[in-house]
Amino acid sequence: MPKTPDEEDAPDPKPGLPATGEPEAVVHLRRAVHGGKPWHEALLEAVGMWTLPEEQHRGRTYRYLIRDEAFDWLLLAERLCGELDGLVSANDKESLLFEGELPDGISAARFRDYLGYNKHRAFLNFWYGVVVEEALQLAVEEEVRKQHRARGFPDSEDLVEQAFMRLYGETRTDLLREYVKGQGRPNGRSVNVTEMKEFTYGLFKRRVEIWDPARVASDTKKGLMRLEALRTSGSRREAQAS
Repeated sequence: MPKTPDEEDAPDPKPGLPATGEPEAVVHLRRAVHGGKPWHEALLEAVGMWTLPEEQHRGRTYRYLIRDEAFDWLLLAERLCGELDGLVSANDKESLLFEGELPDGISAARFRDYLGYNKHRAFLNFWYGVVVEEALQLAVEEEVRKQHRARGFPDSEDLVEQAFMRLYGETRTDLLREYVKGQGRPNGRSVNVTEMKEFTYGLFKRRVEIWDPARVASDTKKGLMRLEALRTSGSRREAQAS
């Protein structure tokens, strides 16, 4: 049947959006949970189905894919949990969004299967390029502060700049200025959370480029160890509070 003039003028839905304007993954999530499937399994299925790299939702911009290669899956999980109000306990939601922990101990292999090869690879890019990199920055900053105090010098925020010099060959101030300039934004403008993730991921890539593989591996291991220490101390505090 030929289209009416109104139908011909109507814009096609965005990729990944059905005619209702809702992502298919959201429709599936609600249907699966109301059909009795455990919420975390339905959520992981929805994550695997998701196709939008970025989204405007309820007045907020969600950028799930950084530089087209690093997948912030917990940001997407936060967005999807918003569709399950009253269906997920506050404790379960907090464990997922703040600790990255799912009920029933979903194994790494099952998690990979839910996401699929490409998404899981992008997830690993985010994990090492943002999460571990932030832990590495903290570890090196702590080393610099410890050495500074051992020499009898007072603490100073300038030590952050020294830590970045060790890791990336330039100060944090200069690197951040370079990032903001590259984004075409005026200096002095505050950087939001999403932009800080992108900035950190860029620093990870810079570190890989400027240092030899042995140095890169050693620093990455240092970041992993600091991250594990942070998680262990967090678990200990929770146990003491309970």
